[in-house]
Amino acid sequence: MVPRVRLQRRWRRVAGGIATAGAVVVLGACSMFAPKFERPNLSVANIQMLDGNFFQQNFLVRLKIQNPNNRELPVDGLSADLKIAGEPFASGVSSRAFVVPAFGETEFEMTVSANMAVGLLKLLAKNQDQRDSIDYELNGKVSIDLPFMRSIPFHQNGAYSLKGKSFTGS
Repeated sequence: MVPRVRLQRRWRRVAGGIATAGAVVVLGACSMFAPKFERPNLSVANIQMLDGNFFQQNFLVRLKIQNPNNRELPVDGLSADLKIAGEPFASGVSSRAFVVPAFGETEFEMTVSANMAVGLLKLLAKNQDQRDSIDYELNGKVSIDLPFMRSIPFHQNGAYSLKGKSFTGS
């Protein structure tokens, strides 16, 4: 009986090792076929005030998304936070689906809510310094519809021209 028990234990170890090796091979194969995407580049193209009061305003923000990949990027939605002069200013989400072509770009619009009191204070402080632009920071994530990938985070810095009211990004 003793040799049979030892044989069963050895068989279990061998079977466990084979199962582990098989799992590693399958996971490695999956990672080879998983699409690899570089982060898209997002920049603010335009901002238009829709409505609001002193404490909360709604803006229509037009964003440009550039796809640096050789495959199209099917976007399910997007969430974003906008900081102006280092202070939280606006946030919003969009559930509108669209596709960004390979090595292409698309513009889309989303509504964001803002606290204009903070924004006005920052803008007034910048105007007192006689600056021509104000820095902004855009952070968020793009939800995508691809196997093995759920979202791609993004971070974009830029400057809003106070004279020409146009955005430039980096």
